[in-house]
Amino acid sequence: MNTGESQNISKPPFFDGNNYSHWKARMTIFIQSLDYNLWDLIVDGPNLPTSRNENGEQISKPRSSYNDEDRMRVQMNAKAKHIIICAINSSEFNRVSSCVSTKEMWDRLEVTYEDTKQVKEAKISMLIHDYEMFIINENEDIKGPFGIALYPPKALFF
Repeated sequence: MNTGESQNISKPPFFDGNNYSHWKARMTIFIQSLDYNLWDLIVDGPNLPTSRNENGEQISKPRSSYNDEDRMRVQMNAKAKHIIICAINSSEFNRVSSCVSTKEMWDRLEVTYEDTKQVKEAKISMLIHDYEMFIINENEDIKGPFGIALYPPKALFF
């Protein structure tokens, strides 16, 4: 993602597979600014129209039996999917193209590019350990290690 240029406010930020956290923050704001209901749909799921078959099992509702509210929900999901698809490269499109809902698409990208809570905690523990084990070697100048102590690795703040 080229961050050196300004962004057209009518186009979603483009994700090329790099710098996911930056893209995610920008994309979240972009979608919320268009329609906060779209963002809710991505976070909570679209609640697509369903009905029950003869066995009482919940199935997708046939389009021929949609009411106005059903059409609105399906339209909102399609709009949100369109925004996400316009914001990703072909490789990412292949990753999410089989998803039915925008929530599935968003979740798949998150699982692919964000560490799980356990991985984040392990990384933090390792960085804290390295920070606590900070020592100055005999031949080192105080400025080098002292600078590191004043400005800990950015990885601690992810």
